[in-house]
Amino acid sequence: MNKSVIWNKVWVGGVLVWFSVYAICIVYPLLWLVMNGLKSNNDFFLNAWSLPETWLWSNYKAAWNAGIGRYFFNSVLVTCVSVFCILLIASMASFALSRFEFKGKNLLFLLILSGLMLAPQVSLIPLYKMLQLFGIYNTYLALIVPYVAFQIPFAVFLMRSYFLSLPKEVEESAFMDGCSTWQVFWHIILPMSRPIIASTALLTAMAIWNEFMFAMVFVEDSALRTIPVGLMNLRSQLNTNFGVQLAGLAISAAPMVIAFLLFQKQFIRGLSAGSVKG
Repeated sequence: MNKSVIWNKVWVGGVLVWFSVYAICIVYPLLWLVMNGLKSNNDFFLNAWSLPETWLWSNYKAAWNAGIGRYFFNSVLVTCVSVFCILLIASMASFALSRFEFKGKNLLFLLILSGLMLAPQVSLIPLYKMLQLFGIYNTYLALIVPYVAFQIPFAVFLMRSYFLSLPKEVEESAFMDGCSTWQVFWHIILPMSRPIIASTALLTAMAIWNEFMFAMVFVEDSALRTIPVGLMNLRSQLNTNFGVQLAGLAISAAPMVIAFLLFQKQFIRGLSAGSVKG
């Protein structure tokens, strides 16, 4: 047999092996989490790596009724509103920075990107004072406003690169047909940018969904708290019932896993296309 054919088979086999190992490392912890959320305490301590002896679906119901349901709704509300605002503001800013020529454009872009260098921990106390001053402390807006502000630089960074890769001939034809700038943006640029919009939405949603520090400091009312802080409260309430705790963790992880599975093609297309031109 030809050596090149043998080498190709060995190379393909090695890639498949490494891909399988990587998939197991990613998928198995999720399966372990879901599986152990169905166990009793005794079953969890004695058989942590095996299937449940008795499948306790009631653990998930108990976790939901213990407060996860309320925290889940809060996280969905805050994440959806924040991501919508981020996409709206960042897409308009990226369109202007990638299509228009005006004085100070590069300086403005660098100013926006400088937000990536500001650690959220540094701004914790000033933001706390500002939220109290504006009267939105301990409300949903106390989380939405900082989340939007801190995620816009990253969103602009991604979307501007993608917009630069779009052909200008399409919008020039639209201008010749009498379209306004807003019509070009809403009816041409945004539909052509669905992959990067999906990528940006997924990445920002994941960051907001898992954020803990702001959710802990800026909200005092337990009825307004999101999933990360809610899980900490659940842990203190159910410190001896590990099955219910793990069920709560599985519920909190499910939305992001499902979102990535549903939009993985758009996610990969958006990131790969946006890296072509910067």
